[in-house]
Amino acid sequence: MPSSPCYTLGLDCSTQTLSLMVINATENELVYFDSVNFETDLSQYGTKAGSVSSEQNPAEVFSFPAMWLEALDLLFAKTAKLFDLKKISAISGSGQQHAGVYLDSSFNERLARLDARKTLAEQISGAFTRTQVPIWMDTSTSAQCEKITQALGQDGVLERSGSIAIERFTGPQIRKFAEHSPQDYERTHLIHLNSSFMCSVLAGQSAPIDHADGAGMNLANIHTWRWDSDLLDATVRGLAQKLPTLAPSDTCVGTIAPYFCEKYGLCPSTKIIAFTGDNPSSLVGTGAVLQGRATISLGTSDTLIYATRAANPMPDRHVLGGPAGGYMTLICFRNGSLARERLKNELGVDWNFFDKTAFENYTPQDDNALCLPFYFDEISPKLRSSTPVFENMDGANSAQKVRTFIEGQFFNMYVQCAQSWEQAPQTIVLTGGASKSGGIARTIANIFGAQVARLKLTDNSAALGAAMRAAHAACAIPMERLVETFCTLEPPLLPNKDITKLYAKKIDAFIRARKRHYGV
Repeated sequence: MPSSPCYTLGLDCSTQTLSLMVINATENELVYFDSVNFETDLSQYGTKAGSVSSEQNPAEVFSFPAMWLEALDLLFAKTAKLFDLKKISAISGSGQQHAGVYLDSSFNERLARLDARKTLAEQISGAFTRTQVPIWMDTSTSAQCEKITQALGQDGVLERSGSIAIERFTGPQIRKFAEHSPQDYERTHLIHLNSSFMCSVLAGQSAPIDHADGAGMNLANIHTWRWDSDLLDATVRGLAQKLPTLAPSDTCVGTIAPYFCEKYGLCPSTKIIAFTGDNPSSLVGTGAVLQGRATISLGTSDTLIYATRAANPMPDRHVLGGPAGGYMTLICFRNGSLARERLKNELGVDWNFFDKTAFENYTPQDDNALCLPFYFDEISPKLRSSTPVFENMDGANSAQKVRTFIEGQFFNMYVQCAQSWEQAPQTIVLTGGASKSGGIARTIANIFGAQVARLKLTDNSAALGAAMRAAHAACAIPMERLVETFCTLEPPLLPNKDITKLYAKKIDAFIRARKRHYGV
């Protein structure tokens, strides 16, 4: 245990925001938090909820690495006015998974000579070979996934990478770029992820990709933790030359770049710990690195994550490296908060109605009403949809539609994950913006038959997880102690056993309806 205070800073570059959190790990305090919203604070990029879609092909969804750089400067400038950044011992972070950053041969030189009198964006943007990059919502690479699968077989891709070939994963996206824009691909010297790119900027040198986030590329071998030569050749020959190294999540990359010391007052000895993906970081920040806990993140997408001792790849889930060792399982659902927002807007109600009023005095009924809640093509399971299906709900009011839609979302989640549990969790920790909804939390508890709780300190578990990982790696504070301190839970909601039994019948009806409408 360190004798002096251990202040660590966690960054989270998610789909919609860049967030910053400071903890004092020796005094057990959450000291500071702030965030930048891409849509409102950097409106010049024209994003909606942090992304833009292609007019020619709505399946193509992009974000802007230059926007992330502008947000980094903006957030550090705000923080430096309110907190003495010289206190920071170490920094780690997380980023939205699967977002690649494509860079030319000038990137490392640009990092080495960053000038504090200029902005990050104006100095680094010239290295981008793609000014807008595909993110996790992009579903435009089905053809590339097919070709990768043909080369190795579905089982071959799954066993090596921990996932079948997935449209949003970075490998298929790289293949599409090489096929559609060969000259720009040829100019690309280095391909980072959002997480390793942001880490590189902080460290002033090209950083490795950590095992957890690297597994979300269909390129890394989850058994050897090396780039898999067969996966690389099935994607683009010669790709290995364009990728950073892989490294464990607790790797110290170096110390903070002089740019941040001169401009924002950080200490030159501040350690930079490898960044990871936002979902692996939330696994740490919710304490789900411990057995018996699982995390449901209710963000732009909904994800369910939990720690596992061994890799056991299955087609309907993803096996990633564990950010605190071992492995983690992730199941992602594209129809998350964006789908809830679409329904809210169509009904003309506000979030208070959606999250609270609609569930007041509600007891689920043994009836035939149900909803297939898919506004968008779904990831888990893979299906095509552009509008939800309400069955046996003629004349339903707004409250009934909200409740049935939410039930449908978590019926779908339960069906997708129940078959893959090593052991059903005793506690589900909710995080993300929609975790504040009592109606949603109660619905999840009753569907899963598990107690549901929220974090006491914060609802940004990814930024918290990053700060905790920095404290563990740089200050040698045991992860168990950090979880005990920073991942305390509010009093849990307990499931109603009778409602759980009723929902089991409805889940059977949901499975039949999903098969009838979508064939899955």
